Amino acid sequence: PAADDPAAQQRFLGIMAEQGDRMRRLIDDLLNLSRIEMEEHQPPIGEAPLAMVARAEVEALSPLMKRREIRLELDLEEGLVARPANADQVAQVIRNLLENAINHGRDGGVISVSLKHAAGIDASARPGALLSIADDGPGIAKHHLPRLTERFYRVDAARSRHKGGTGLGLAIARHIVMRHRGRLTIESTEGIGTKASVWLPMG
Repeated sequence: PAADDPAAQQRFLGIMAEQGDRMRRLIDDLLNLSRIEMEEHQPPIGEAPLAMVARAEVEALSPLMKRREIRLELDLEEGLVARPANADQVAQVIRNLLENAINHGRDGGVISVSLKHAAGIDASARPGALLSIADDGPGIAKHHLPRLTERFYRVDAARSRHKGGTGLGLAIARHIVMRHRGRLTIESTEGIGTKASVWLPMG
């Protein structure tokens, strides 16, 4: 029907490009999640300098924050190194959580990223580091919180699709954190905001 209508052609091409890009992101995330699940029971090798990794991800996503006039508050304790750890996977966790905070925070709002030494999360009291990313967006109702890391689970499906989300970001983050023998927690209060925290061992 749009064969002789240049304006309609451009509109349909734009829709096709958008849907194609969304499909590409979905396939990439599904493949990534599959790889992570296959490696989940294999301890990672290497180490991740957490402050350096966090700064790199913040810098990469700074154009998105600037576009939405979001102010960033950074409080990173230096010298904290997660080990054993895959630095690329740790970076992906930070990226996914930060993207969530940007997409679901408010325009002109504040995102806080903090990193500090934290005692162990179990009776062994292993040394570890706690990374937290908080926004001051609309928050999430309590009944959604236990399901947030399920694949394809969305609190607001329409908004998530509009923002380009695949519904797999938190599932990927959870599996990576589990592989690193850490813990991912998400707290939220409606009308106040949401905070995601990751504890990772440091040896």
